[in-house]
Amino acid sequence: METTFEAEALQLYEQTVLVVDAFKKARDEEDDSALCVTAGYGTAFFHLIDRVNLSLLEDKDNFFGYFFIHMGKEIRFDLASPTGVNFKSATYVMYFNPLLFLRLTKGQMESCLKHEILHIVSLHLLRARDLRNDYSKLAVNLAMDTVVNTYLSPLQPDAITLAWVNTMYRLALKPFESFEYYADAIQEALDKRRPLKDTLELDSETDEKIKTSFDPKKAHDIWDDSDEIDDSTLQKFTEKYVEAAQKGHVSNYLKSMIDALKYGETSLPWHYFLKKLVGSVTSEFKKTMTRRNRRQPERLDLRGRLRNHKANIFIALDISGSISDAEFKQAMKEVFEIVHCYNHEITIIECDNRIRRVYPVEELNDLKERLNIRGGTQFTPVIEYANDHPIDLLVYFTDGKGEEHLEVKPRGYKILWVISGKGDKLSVDNPCGIVKKLNPLKLDDPLPFDDVEKGGFSANNQESASMPF
Repeated sequence: METTFEAEALQLYEQTVLVVDAFKKARDEEDDSALCVTAGYGTAFFHLIDRVNLSLLEDKDNFFGYFFIHMGKEIRFDLASPTGVNFKSATYVMYFNPLLFLRLTKGQMESCLKHEILHIVSLHLLRARDLRNDYSKLAVNLAMDTVVNTYLSPLQPDAITLAWVNTMYRLALKPFESFEYYADAIQEALDKRRPLKDTLELDSETDEKIKTSFDPKKAHDIWDDSDEIDDSTLQKFTEKYVEAAQKGHVSNYLKSMIDALKYGETSLPWHYFLKKLVGSVTSEFKKTMTRRNRRQPERLDLRGRLRNHKANIFIALDISGSISDAEFKQAMKEVFEIVHCYNHEITIIECDNRIRRVYPVEELNDLKERLNIRGGTQFTPVIEYANDHPIDLLVYFTDGKGEEHLEVKPRGYKILWVISGKGDKLSVDNPCGIVKKLNPLKLDDPLPFDDVEKGGFSANNQESASMPF
């Protein structure tokens, strides 16, 4: 049966080549006819696709097969990858480039379908849009594919994998990290590359109507053709697709992704906003030849820029009676990461209804144990203290239970509120900054201090270790 499938795929590929050659010949003769396929070809191609999906439906983890049934299907020869997805007319549509797809084995075809569905379930279409103002298209695409391909096998020969990214950009990234974590690391590696031509950053083909090779920089361009729709509506559509596809067993990693989608854990990790805020306040730059110019990366004669200013960061730790030891240790774990990753002036402020202790930290050993004080909670004293000192950014770790109105407003600096795992929401009606929430703490999770990671942001407090999406 498998031999018959491979033979059918090969025959279709040969027909595809004839169709493309006829189009190229007509174009050379200045015929503006569009590249199209006959109804018979389309029927044969999607019959093959149905056979691939039948294998997914017969699999123990049949979620992908049922999800694909509800999707639209189209052929696009201008696709820079075997498959692609977007959202059109209230439907998720999967596109196929037969020139790339038909060269794969049946197992690799199945992985391609799973690949696109994992992008959808992880809300990569939304999250990538949020990142593209700060990261290049190449970095975002590589990060997304690195995440979803971690769970897939067999993959197409030129698929983007974590091992490939680490080798290509001389990195040591670990598996099961978040999409945003990978994007940040890859972008930093791209910025540090010597100003030489990079084949990944140059267009490999001039023909925009026919793509004959995989191009990671353009692999997700089809997302830009999606209909305009607000984030919440698209998420609701995605949840309905997921609900309709859950007909049987769901693997652990997929269950984690689905739970994150349902319970709102797919929002950007709080440390991503911290990085953006820190970047916005470190405004002094110095020229460097080690980075390309962000506005004109193709101009190798233009120098890039490095920030040359240390930000003054205040980190407020809520030590009130409503904060449990587990919540405090969760906050301290995040403080460890900030101290480890940012070379800025950092000051710790421990507070409840008033400021109890203030001390600077330069290294991890400078962090102190929690004071044995359990007062009420007020945010205003910290705001007043920050207003009286030179500060660029205030990061406030709290369970969110305090006054509803700040008696004073922050002056000249930005605030990032980080709500603890047992917290609900911030009580302040006008927070004057960004509010992010850590993942809920389990009741039996003591978060011991000797379990604090030292190797950079793990995002484990934002997303399960088995769920990078």
